[in-house]
Amino acid sequence: MTGRIFSIEEFATFDGPGIRMTVFFKGCPLRCSWCHNPESQQMGVEYVRSPNGCLGCGRCLQAAKTAEDGTKHLTAASVEACPRFLVRRCGEDYSTDALCDRILANASILTSTGGGVTFSGGEPLLQAAFLFSCLEVLRGRVHTAIQTCGYADAETFAGVLERCDYVLYDLKLMSPDQHREFCHADNAKILQNYRTLAASGKPFVTRVPLIPGVTDTVENLTAMAAFVREQGVDYVELLPYNRMAGSKYAGLLRPFAPGFDENRPVELHTGIFEKYGIRAKKM
Repeated sequence: MTGRIFSIEEFATFDGPGIRMTVFFKGCPLRCSWCHNPESQQMGVEYVRSPNGCLGCGRCLQAAKTAEDGTKHLTAASVEACPRFLVRRCGEDYSTDALCDRILANASILTSTGGGVTFSGGEPLLQAAFLFSCLEVLRGRVHTAIQTCGYADAETFAGVLERCDYVLYDLKLMSPDQHREFCHADNAKILQNYRTLAASGKPFVTRVPLIPGVTDTVENLTAMAAFVREQGVDYVELLPYNRMAGSKYAGLLRPFAPGFDENRPVELHTGIFEKYGIRAKKM
């Protein structure tokens, strides 16, 4: 069993309890307009250029390939062409044993802080078979968490709940129309899996990315507060918008057109959650 990973963060403090190793899976079923990890979206191997120290010589572009739609993509040859070694491969394949051995090498340190490993992405449930195989190996040896958008069939979601210890669950938009507009997928599966999670007894935290003029509106947050309270939830975490997202798209030679005013101040509206008896923590 193998899976494709685009990054591993050895000592993370933001992705669950304690100090954690965070493993970022490649591939995501959503295309959120504000995504700050565009290199996570596609399953295929990609090549990314760092802007820091770039000479503008164009050698990496000369080694790029042009797709049928006219877009350019950096290649392995671009890595060799860059005189400052600013182009890197994004996407490495790991076997279950290789990845779990790397995680377990840090297990004692992670466990001593009340931490463990978090599988994130992209969307880890998009590589469910590989995720399940890792969770089976790690069961009882290190605390395991997943960070998920919840877009998966019910059987897959039930399977991960059986195997992991903790869930970080993103809720973005309550309106199906807005979810399709800004995330390019329906939210019916996401909401149903959230209901399943809330009823499961599995420890979890709800996370809400605050996107200016999109997810931070009174209408969206009011509907969200009512929904999570119906599921018996009394705590959510509010995530700030990452305004550096655009630079990552440039590194992939992709345009960044979020479809909203990213310079608009984010509205917290914590009082909306408080009205429903929910504590909202700004992260």
